[in-house]
Amino acid sequence: MIITIDKSMKSQDIEKLLQHLKPHKLFPAKRFVGKLKWGEDALAYQKRIRDEWD
Repeated sequence: MIITIDKSMKSQDIEKLLQHLKPHKLFPAKRFVGKLKWGEDALAYQKRIRDEWD
């Protein structure tokens, strides 16, 4: 949604417009914390993958 704010608008009018905005649905990352089990250290994996480019 796009809100156009004019110079002549009062701060109360702007607050009313902002209250009608719907919040965005965020990705629930906390549900997935600790779920993946890596067989190796993350830094070692990253170095191994980057070495494939050479």
